[in-house]
Amino acid sequence: MVISSPIGNLKITAEEGCLTKLEFVTDAEADSENGLLREAAAQLKAYFKGERQVFDLPLKMEGTHFQESVWNALKDIPYGSTCSYKDIAEKIDKPKAVRAIGQANKANSLPILIPCHRVVGKNNSLTGYAGSQVDKKEILLRVEKAIK
Repeated sequence: MVISSPIGNLKITAEEGCLTKLEFVTDAEADSENGLLREAAAQLKAYFKGERQVFDLPLKMEGTHFQESVWNALKDIPYGSTCSYKDIAEKIDKPKAVRAIGQANKANSLPILIPCHRVVGKNNSLTGYAGSQVDKKEILLRVEKAIK
């Protein structure tokens, strides 16, 4: 299913009753008979309107043990808050893995739902999002009123 959003079209994919991917696409909006995808679309639309702060959706994360530990730590960052790559590295007891945290964020197949956009540079700079799409990170943080 593809939905339109303030950061462009988002394609939501599900497999075996769990969301597996949320990706930026150029496709047109498409509807789906899948109830989980319709619910995910509704929750994302509510998020972008500022009406939802927490997602209640089954997610299937697939990555290395390290990546999954990073993604789980990202889920603990509260709505409207940010933290640094170093904060995440310390949270998962890998204080020297700051660059690896960035790579794990980049490998996150469920952005927004697993909020890698809430991780910023140590000087609060908006660095790295979906490759070089920092403008999307800025929009997401503005939606959450984490930045002005």
